[in-house]
Amino acid sequence: MAIGRLRLKKHRYDFPPYRPPSEAESLLLRVTRGCNWNKCTFCSMYRDIPFERRPLAEIKRDIHYARDLYREETKTVFIADSNSLVMKADDMVAILGALYGSFPNIERITSYARAKTLLKKSFDDLKLIRDAGLTRLHVGLETGSGKLLEKIRKGITPDEFAEGCAKVKDAGFELSVYVLLGLGGEEMLEEHAIETAALLSRIDPHYIRVRTLQPQPGSEIYDDMLEGRFNKALPETILKEQKKFLENADVSSCYLSDHLTNYLPVNGVLPKDRKKMLSIISEGLTALENDPAVKESFSRKDRIKKL
Repeated sequence: MAIGRLRLKKHRYDFPPYRPPSEAESLLLRVTRGCNWNKCTFCSMYRDIPFERRPLAEIKRDIHYARDLYREETKTVFIADSNSLVMKADDMVAILGALYGSFPNIERITSYARAKTLLKKSFDDLKLIRDAGLTRLHVGLETGSGKLLEKIRKGITPDEFAEGCAKVKDAGFELSVYVLLGLGGEEMLEEHAIETAALLSRIDPHYIRVRTLQPQPGSEIYDDMLEGRFNKALPETILKEQKKFLENADVSSCYLSDHLTNYLPVNGVLPKDRKKMLSIISEGLTALENDPAVKESFSRKDRIKKL
């Protein structure tokens, strides 16, 4: 449970609905509500939340409440919702200043960010925000395939994504990029895996975090699946796709399968742990073919309807 959930609730603290698994022990601070893009076909997370930038006074009020309860124990902070960098740079600097001034033991502050926003943001503004103490950005790529990016209405091209990420790294941020396994369904395994590996090889992010597509009610891709327009990838396909990605990714990244949707715990540092990770996948494919218990455990993942 993220820090403060129970004790801050009575103060009308505005908790964000989502955070990365890596921020499970973080103080959660909501700077924006919803998603300013909100068009991706695979995502239903913010469909019922109108987008808005929270007033600076409200944000500082929440920081004040959290400080009174968790001043010494807060070591990490996650800033939400989906794309906090749409805030003006001066406002982000003020928010970061209030956080560091309130919590003396902070070691890391992270946030989600949309790649198109990073592309449009000036380098000077990004550097200003980084120097003020925002340390890591979580950015959803999903796929390196231009065809798939267009199909899922991601609103960015592979080249634009690479350019935005280069600015982030040059500004000094840690970069965590998300890949959505199975996004191409049964038909586009090869293109999804190879082109994603190629794009991430250009970017070389600090972290690659994989999720497995489990279509959720409220998303277009869920409706497409029910009506036969999208052929959801089988577990075997997902594992083969992940294997092909790892075989082709020329990166020096920490690779993490840190989400409940993933079939196997494939984790390591590339290229050092590539052989070990590929072995885990090969063993998983064998078990999937021969062990009914493994088939059932994977099947339970396919029934997840609340992320």
